[in-house]
Amino acid sequence: MKLLSYNVNGIRAALKKGFASWLEATQADIICIQETKAMESQVDTTILEEIGYHHFWFSAQKKGYSGVAVFSKEKPKKVTYGSGIDHMDYEGRILRVDFDEISIMSLYLPSGTNSARLDYKFQFMDEFQEYINRLKKEHPNLVICGDYNICHQAIDIHDPIRNKNVSGFLPEEREWLDNFINSGFIDSFRHLNPKPNQYSWWSYRANARNNNKGWRIDYALVSKNLEKNIARSFILPEAKHSDHCPVGLELKL
Repeated sequence: MKLLSYNVNGIRAALKKGFASWLEATQADIICIQETKAMESQVDTTILEEIGYHHFWFSAQKKGYSGVAVFSKEKPKKVTYGSGIDHMDYEGRILRVDFDEISIMSLYLPSGTNSARLDYKFQFMDEFQEYINRLKKEHPNLVICGDYNICHQAIDIHDPIRNKNVSGFLPEEREWLDNFINSGFIDSFRHLNPKPNQYSWWSYRANARNNNKGWRIDYALVSKNLEKNIARSFILPEAKHSDHCPVGLELKL
């Protein structure tokens, strides 16, 4: 099973940049999308169906904001829209598809762009941890793909010294992600790729992408009991439909 996760920073804009033909060429079985910035009714989904994908959308109540989706070659046994926690679901941040052997979630964790949003981010993170603790009992084979808006370690950011007080690399955020991973997950990319300078997001400012001054904030976290199933993990920086790039995972099931 080949999985991709991609914050597209607007699915309609990405489609205009050749996203569909790129996706077809990847031959991904499933792709988890974040920051769709659209309702399903605003997207020409026939192009996704033509290249062989079932598609599921969970959009924010606020138009043009947030939103997640999952495109899958195989039809899931069950699709769960949201977490059942109202404030999370209002912003369209969680969507899960269940298959016989595995459950896959598309997650878009809030960013801490100002003090109010940072407070909300911590609230979301705490409640999300509790939600996942419950969910794992029912779905032990869980993969949580998405934009976590947190760099885990110094190796995951181009300038850890200057960014130590910036949201996304705050000690408290990193500690939360550390505890979340240690609660029963594997960072699939770092599991197989120990080298530095591998990122999934770059600022649009100061030619950051061409200079590879990036952050690794997109993850495919895999339940520990699937460790032996991880065949490959990778980042695809050559895909340029967004300020993020896709992260990928291949599982032997």
